[in-house]
Amino acid sequence: MDILANIMLGLGAAVTPTNLLYCFLGCFLGTLIGVIPGIGPTATIALLLPITFTLEPTTALIMLAGIYYGSQYGGSTTAIMVRLPGQAESVITAIDGHEMAKQGRGGVALATAAIGSFFAGTVATVLIAVCSPLLTRVALSFGPADYFSLMVFALLASVTVAQGSIVKAIGMILLGLMIGSIGTDVTSGTHRFTFGTLALYDGINIIAVIMGLFGVAETIRNIERHRVMPVIAGKITSLMPAAQDFRNMAGPILRGTGLGSLLGILPGGGALLASFASYALEKRVSRERAQFGHGAIAGVAGPESANNAGAQTSFIPMLTLGIPSNAIMAMLASAMIMRGITPGPRVMTDQPVLFWGLIASMWVGNAMLLVLNLPLIGLWVRLARIPYHLLYPAILVFCAIGVYSMSNSTFDIYVMTAFGLGGYVLMKLNCEPAPLLLGMLLGPLLEQNLQRALMLSRGDLMVFIERPISASLLAVSVLSLLLVALPRVRRKREEALQD
Repeated sequence: MDILANIMLGLGAAVTPTNLLYCFLGCFLGTLIGVIPGIGPTATIALLLPITFTLEPTTALIMLAGIYYGSQYGGSTTAIMVRLPGQAESVITAIDGHEMAKQGRGGVALATAAIGSFFAGTVATVLIAVCSPLLTRVALSFGPADYFSLMVFALLASVTVAQGSIVKAIGMILLGLMIGSIGTDVTSGTHRFTFGTLALYDGINIIAVIMGLFGVAETIRNIERHRVMPVIAGKITSLMPAAQDFRNMAGPILRGTGLGSLLGILPGGGALLASFASYALEKRVSRERAQFGHGAIAGVAGPESANNAGAQTSFIPMLTLGIPSNAIMAMLASAMIMRGITPGPRVMTDQPVLFWGLIASMWVGNAMLLVLNLPLIGLWVRLARIPYHLLYPAILVFCAIGVYSMSNSTFDIYVMTAFGLGGYVLMKLNCEPAPLLLGMLLGPLLEQNLQRALMLSRGDLMVFIERPISASLLAVSVLSLLLVALPRVRRKREEALQD
């Protein structure tokens, strides 16, 4: 009964004219930037963060969330019709979706993606409503030592699922922790790494860092790699799947929804990991593996369901534990912190309208996206062919305006530029910027809880082992890191012996 009452509270907040308008705006923008390759939800949310500070917190989060899960819908359209994924999560959809389009079944592929996305988004929202109160009650029993271990687990878990070198991922986290320590120590009042610069006394502006890493750096990288591909020949004749198509997509949609919901909760997981994992799962369980890569409907239904489920369940750890599971959740957490709202278990009790209004808006947003995507397919395909050289000047200008409007400080523009250039160099070195952002965001909280735990235990480090929750989280952290590191070490050693 409590959940039903909370959902009704959330619906009352979500269906107000203002919130409906901004939910629609977020879903529309999400679909738009999902369609246009080279922009992405990360850069878009970074660009819009300063603008949202003029809105009510609930309205702002509803719009930003709509951009995130809306982009998962939009990316599949051009992946199927043009073989040009608007998002990294849609890369795997392009394999079989584009083959279906070349066979004259593009409409069926698009309808499959929309149906799978809608079903997965709806189920994931139910999971958020059910699981969030349970996790919140657990989180309220955490002490400083438990929170410290939880953040260690979140940071190491993001390392284990990061692409590329595990050493580089750890290096990015350590760099983020060091950057997060710049400013005034809240315990002692000591100025650290400020070099006498007044602008650094409050630390590095995280919005400027986000704009640099995911706005400027992504724009520079997209300038050098962007390509425009022609739309395939032929028209969409029918969007209605046949009865056999429904039977073939049912299992992949269910499995993709379950897998994506689980992976979305994990720190460092989310939509990208979910879509690739779902495709691998469907290829393994299918009786017709030879069809994969040649127009298998399961290769569209599974990944599209998984990436939408993963995108929405990634809200769970951020809202209930205060632990962002990916870079976009880190930005949403930053938006809450800048409004004086601390992400974590207190959000549900202190801000129930915001918490449940955001959850209820996901149902509304998924319904809007179902209506938005299919009728406007022709428009989305044409938009995908806009030359990128017409887009990037506006992106850079709005990034600069957004950062400056935060505090009217030109220093923040310099910070954004420095992190933009540095982020581009890191990308060229195959170093992911997301772990750096997570380290920077969680670093101050990690330090504060470490200090509190040691003060309460009078400097006894055994407090992290003696508390069952803390000990369990540390053990899982070490185990997850070993499971990833040992096979890689063994593979490197074998390659060295062969050389």
